[in-house]
Amino acid sequence: MAAEESQYLLAHRTSDAYLRVQNKKLYLATFAAVLGPLSFGFVLGYSSPAIPELRKIDNPKLRLDSNQASWFGSIVTLGAAAGGILGGYLVDKIGRKLSLMLCSIPFVSGYIVIISAQNVWMLYFGRILTGLASGITSLVVPVYISEISHTDVRGMLGSFVQLMVVTGILGAYIAGLTLKWHWLAVLCSFPPCVMLLFMLFMPETPRFLLDQKKRAEAIAALQFLRGPYVDHEWECRQIEANVEEEDSRMASVVVGFIQVCFTAVAALIIDKTGRKVLLYVSGMIMALSTALFGFYFKMVLPNGNNSSNTDLWFTLNSVTPGTDTRLSWLAVVSLGLFVAGFALGWGPVPWLVMSEIFPLKARGVSSSACVLTNWVMAFLVTKEFHDFIGFLTSYGTFWLFSAFCCLSVTFAAFYVPETKGRTLEQIEAYFRKS
Repeated sequence: MAAEESQYLLAHRTSDAYLRVQNKKLYLATFAAVLGPLSFGFVLGYSSPAIPELRKIDNPKLRLDSNQASWFGSIVTLGAAAGGILGGYLVDKIGRKLSLMLCSIPFVSGYIVIISAQNVWMLYFGRILTGLASGITSLVVPVYISEISHTDVRGMLGSFVQLMVVTGILGAYIAGLTLKWHWLAVLCSFPPCVMLLFMLFMPETPRFLLDQKKRAEAIAALQFLRGPYVDHEWECRQIEANVEEEDSRMASVVVGFIQVCFTAVAALIIDKTGRKVLLYVSGMIMALSTALFGFYFKMVLPNGNNSSNTDLWFTLNSVTPGTDTRLSWLAVVSLGLFVAGFALGWGPVPWLVMSEIFPLKARGVSSSACVLTNWVMAFLVTKEFHDFIGFLTSYGTFWLFSAFCCLSVTFAAFYVPETKGRTLEQIEAYFRKS
């Protein structure tokens, strides 16, 4: 009896130590990784302050006309699309850590090409290189963070990816107020250099190491990431039990590829279709996809099963065979539709419109308020998602999301101005008149 009790207490203490997640090196590894999304944000934000200067530059070989300026701003997304494909290959061939280290090369090389550019084509090439690095980063960093993180903090650490992207965008805007375009490029090259330096001392993910049959290295990585007071063997066995069945990496590749491709499409057509059209189409696609998700859960959980295991992916993988097998394609299609729809409109367009509609004197404060609102709402939705499912059921929660997507379309129709083809002065005059 005493032996059983001592084993229980030991297991309980080990579990508590595991759940507390107090090892600072995990957060250090996450910080090193999210310097990639920060670099991505600087790439996205760089064109906004640089284009006005390049349109007035004395050197006629570098001076951009309106068409060239639009290419300079949008061509980065084509590089990102290629980077998404390349990243999907690299992440499984050479590992997550080395992929992140390598992507710093096109980041820095791209800015060097831009700084030393002798003509417009060199500017384009530099932007493509930075876009290529951004595409790789956008795919690899979420995979790296998810695979090194403890379950209790994975959501929080994963949310830093998008936070660092918008931080980079804002940082480029702010720096662009005082720095010339070439000095801004120098500044933008710093984050990938720091990422390369930090990642030299970070471990590869335990899951990748176990997939490569490198168990000793995986244990060492867990010791680095979890600290000494955790049962590393236990976690290693948990990973080994699932590593052969895990398809999350390919799912991440597919989702990342869809997101990059449709974001690129949005960037290329936004000045032709207008902002509001993309918001309409995006909102309707997201409304449809979340409604289909609700229908899927209604069919696979006909009794309103809402156990404590309310994690979406747990639910998708644990429903009873039969109905879910026949309808599993619906969940995949719904997810793909949502990612595509969001990337087409409500992902990129609000950030653009935000930079257009605010008057110059209030742009900094107003933009900060928008960023704050965005992340507070993201926190609330993430934090209360399980409570929503417990209160509204799984399908009711997604139908609520669908209703809000419909509301977003209505809001865009009545309250969002079309800024296509208008100067910032015309937009400001429109609001002043209103």
